[in-house]
Amino acid sequence: MEHIAVSAAEFAELEEMDDWRWVLVALRAEFRASTFTDAADLVATIGRAADAADHHPDVDLRYLGRVRVALTTHAAGTVTTLDVALAREISALAAGAGATSVPFDAQALGIAIDTTDADRIRPFWAAVLGYRDDDGILVDPRGSGPPVWFQPTDESRTERNRFHIDVSVPHDLADERVANALAAGGTLVTDRHARAWWILADADGNEACVCTWQDR
Repeated sequence: MEHIAVSAAEFAELEEMDDWRWVLVALRAEFRASTFTDAADLVATIGRAADAADHHPDVDLRYLGRVRVALTTHAAGTVTTLDVALAREISALAAGAGATSVPFDAQALGIAIDTTDADRIRPFWAAVLGYRDDDGILVDPRGSGPPVWFQPTDESRTERNRFHIDVSVPHDLADERVANALAAGGTLVTDRHARAWWILADADGNEACVCTWQDR
């Protein structure tokens, strides 16, 4: 089936896509059903629609009737018109099932490791995690764990941690997330890269980045 790549900026201009957010190169949505059984029925309905479209999302059923959906076109390595079309259909199916959209709950985690030689340490992390090397980024073949990527540095960092967590959130939630983290005792290391990412730290100096698709 023919597909055309859709950028994050192009997606943001589309109408009637309020249920969905672009987060970490995928369209993500969450729907809440009134019962767990209703949520399971919605998952089955989404599955039939995906089979009919021959395009299959990641679907996650959780306690209290939460259904999380992530759409990306793996063959293209990005979001495409296939994802947009199926997202529209899933929204219609969810609305028809009486499920409520909770778009601000869409987020994705990533782990970054600072290193002067990614090739030297990447095999260890792939082996210990049971991950697959996907063009330099380690991904969980089971589809459950966060990706691990390696941030190049010119020299070894000894005064600061070498790990940080990337929290990719909907672009229209980022300011609130940063504000909440600062109110909870965090500090702003830098907002020089915002709106792509803000670097924050806890009271011990351990860092996390709040990330969006914007300004990349």
